[in-house]
Amino acid sequence: MSAAAEDIGKALRALRHASGLTGEAVARRASMSPGKLSKIEHGKVLPSVVDVDLILTAVGISHEAKERFLEQARAAVTEETAWRLIHRTGLWKHQQAIQAIEERTSEFRLFQGQLIPGLLQTSEYASAVFDLLPDLSEEARTRAIAARLARQQVLYDCGRSFHFLICEHVLQWRICDPAIMAVQLDRLVSLSRLPNVVLGLLPLHARMPDFPMTCFSLHDNRLAIVETFHSEITTRDPKDLRIYLETFDRFAAVAVHGEEMRVAVEEIRDGFLRQREIV
Repeated sequence: MSAAAEDIGKALRALRHASGLTGEAVARRASMSPGKLSKIEHGKVLPSVVDVDLILTAVGISHEAKERFLEQARAAVTEETAWRLIHRTGLWKHQQAIQAIEERTSEFRLFQGQLIPGLLQTSEYASAVFDLLPDLSEEARTRAIAARLARQQVLYDCGRSFHFLICEHVLQWRICDPAIMAVQLDRLVSLSRLPNVVLGLLPLHARMPDFPMTCFSLHDNRLAIVETFHSEITTRDPKDLRIYLETFDRFAAVAVHGEEMRVAVEEIRDGFLRQREIV
């Protein structure tokens, strides 16, 4: 047990007791198991920044108090979680944790240079994504796909806004059969017509302002989640957030949107349809 984990656990437990809520109630609100919350409160597990944020939101402390607590805690709280640890605890649980964050986000922005964003994936495409992961059992795969698709309900909440930026090469990156890719691209076109969804395409012919080093999501102006090959990194540092916000804006400035974007996506889709006919 580390001193940092013990101190954070005691503080979170005290806040929960002050709220009058039971551990089960807070765990349910924070989209985690009562067992995990208990381990955090007793210093047996050092929580991530996301865990701390979800618990603080669940106990209902004021925004100002939460920000002060997070500012004090973030130096001790790990902000990088290896994918192997996420796989070990369950990808579907991780999807539920991300869902809880998305449901608390009013303005969502995502830059993606690797895959179709999870919020926009068809079930067949999501299945192909999880097929790429080694040593994933059929049960774990099924639960992860279901949890990912459940996240997509948030798109239909018109009180929230979504802005996706996707590199064109992502749409041509073959991780599944041409027919599945064609259906997936049709879904992008369809979702882009939702009143609260903006989809930008970064065309191959455009001069780019930066490299697509990682994919990242921005949740309002308070949180960034960055994915690398080995880990997921969460940051609330204002300086880090400024970097990602500015990077997003630079890419957005050269992306195509609206009808121009839809025409480009449909052309790529038609290419997959021709491949299907050949096959």
